[in-house]
Amino acid sequence: MYIKSIILEGFKSYAQRTEVRDFDPLFNAITGLNGSGKSNILDSICFLLGIANLSQVRASSLQDLVYKNGQAGITKATVSITFDNSDKKLSPLGFETNKEITVTRQVVVGGRNKYLINGVNATNTRVQDLFCSIGLNVNNPHFLIMQGRITKVLNMKPPEILAMIEEAAGTRMYECKKTAVQKTIEKKEAKLRDIQMVLNEEITPTLQKLKEERASYLEYQKVIRAIEHLSRLCIAHQFVLAEETKISSAEALKEMQDNVEKLWESIAESEKKVRQLNEEIEEMEKKRHMEFDGMLRSLEDAFSESQRVNARAQSALDLQKQNLKSEEVKYEELVKSMQEDSKLLVSKEKELKETEKELNALQEASEKDAEAFAAAQQHFNAVCAGLSSNDDGEEATLAAQMMTCKNEISKAVTEAKQAQMKLNYAQEELKTKQDEVKKMDGGYKKDQEALEAVRKTKEKLENQMKMLNYEEEKEEALLAKKKALTCDISRLRELYDSLMARFPHLQFAYKDPEKNWNTDSVKGLVVSLITVKDLSKAKALEAVAGGKLYNIIVDTEVTGKKLLEKGELKHRYTVIPLNKISARCVGQDTVRLAQTLAGHDNLNLALSLVGYDSELQKAMEYVFGTTLVCNNMDNAKKVTFDKRIMTRSVTIDGDMFDPQGTLHGGNCWFYSYNMYSACAQAAPILSKLQEMKAIEVELRTKESELETIENELASLKNVAEK
Repeated sequence: MYIKSIILEGFKSYAQRTEVRDFDPLFNAITGLNGSGKSNILDSICFLLGIANLSQVRASSLQDLVYKNGQAGITKATVSITFDNSDKKLSPLGFETNKEITVTRQVVVGGRNKYLINGVNATNTRVQDLFCSIGLNVNNPHFLIMQGRITKVLNMKPPEILAMIEEAAGTRMYECKKTAVQKTIEKKEAKLRDIQMVLNEEITPTLQKLKEERASYLEYQKVIRAIEHLSRLCIAHQFVLAEETKISSAEALKEMQDNVEKLWESIAESEKKVRQLNEEIEEMEKKRHMEFDGMLRSLEDAFSESQRVNARAQSALDLQKQNLKSEEVKYEELVKSMQEDSKLLVSKEKELKETEKELNALQEASEKDAEAFAAAQQHFNAVCAGLSSNDDGEEATLAAQMMTCKNEISKAVTEAKQAQMKLNYAQEELKTKQDEVKKMDGGYKKDQEALEAVRKTKEKLENQMKMLNYEEEKEEALLAKKKALTCDISRLRELYDSLMARFPHLQFAYKDPEKNWNTDSVKGLVVSLITVKDLSKAKALEAVAGGKLYNIIVDTEVTGKKLLEKGELKHRYTVIPLNKISARCVGQDTVRLAQTLAGHDNLNLALSLVGYDSELQKAMEYVFGTTLVCNNMDNAKKVTFDKRIMTRSVTIDGDMFDPQGTLHGGNCWFYSYNMYSACAQAAPILSKLQEMKAIEVELRTKESELETIENELASLKNVAEK
């Protein structure tokens, strides 16, 4: 396999596309004047083969290989070599069917370099394996005979000669791979031991503890269910007892109502009898007026006195009726309120005593009337006998008429006595009913005492509920709020994860390089450490920073070295050590002069448009301190090429002006990663980053509220258990 042609573009002194072809399979020589680029062709071959020591190609960094270090508008260097692969015996593994193999290597200023094999992207390792398989290891170039190399080969020791033979035979590559694989196996075994140790020391005991807690929780739930069941049974029993009490009370009330109806019936009968007596008395009065119209005035007065006595008795009876009605009213009030029952009972006793006094007074009055009647009778006997007509118109003596009057008076007295007996019987019935009422009052008092005890228990329980701060329907409100918060958290987390998936390079993760690692020594990515003050200038700031947005800021270079070597980073990163970085920032005088030209509101220093911690000052000056941000291209052009300023500037649309005479359109040149290489994007990454930070803050707030609600629910559960 030999070189057929070389294509150089932007490599060292070859600014334009240059193709060197028609290489001889056996011998080739490159001639030319000094400085014409002879050595650069050899350097390009070594560069393509993947040389690691750049000093052998007279460069300190890959950026030095670009034409004029990328300052002349050319920002990448490309070298393509076409190899003749017609000799199948010496073909690389996997390329036996290709007659030609074209390998291309390209390096971009401020970015990474890439390989292409036959126009297909390939990794650095794959290219190294391709060349090593045919004995072309550029990092141990026995095929490259420089000045003094022959003497070194002649003075080689046996191990070095063996290494050279292995390199030429192509077995050295497998030895290197074997060594690398063994190291990888050792790392994986160490990691496996660490994982096993974590399982044995942390996860397994924790799992066992969780199992025990689960068993305890299940037992606790079982006890809670039993308590709930017994509580329901207790409540049902109390309900049955209350129903029985209700039924018995209803029966007692019905019985009392029946007794009251009977009393009313007896009262109605007594009233009927009184009316009959009144009618009879009226008839007797009529007869008396007809018979004793002048002569018997004294008897009429005595009879009127008897009438008054009878009226007093009737009034006493009416009073008793009124007392009975008042007693019924008081009894009804007694059912409504126990506090008035005792007072009503006392008043009833007082009224009963007054009634007894009145009855005694009536009895005394009746005795006095009897004595007066006896005196009137004696007076009547002393009257002279005379003749008068009786009821039939017959002539009769005064004695006969007197006898007739005596008989009538006796009959009236008998009827009065009968009325008195009925009154006494009614009073005895009244006393019996009062005794029954007292007995019923005693039962009612017991029921009232039981009711009062239940009321006190209820008040005690309500006070306990108030002390426990228990509120009805609070748990339902908290559960509804918890459900809403859970939905919001899921939505925010899904949105945050989708944004992180769209921008995976914002996720910076590493493994602690050593024990007791100080995590504060690694500050993080530049893009995650800044806050854009004006999102309308986010695109301009991205153009200013370029690939530096994804640089890692650390405190010292020692931390950066450990992080790169042992941090197991998933991507290639550039480290910015704060103790070593030397930043150049545009002076305030220059900024004021530029603002004078473009307008104070139309121009700002990029560094002033971002917020950051004070300890990151040097790093931020390194990233944003050398560029001005203008509102349009005219101002940017005016400021950039002014001889007093001569400072790089960028517009808010991402157009970059350089005082060396170059102009970059948009900001697509400044993204170093493939996923950001497209010029047209939905929104600048810094704008999306601000949105992600806002979502993250809202997510943390919602999670905090959810934790608070869960604590309140737990406390409510404890209250319910109590």
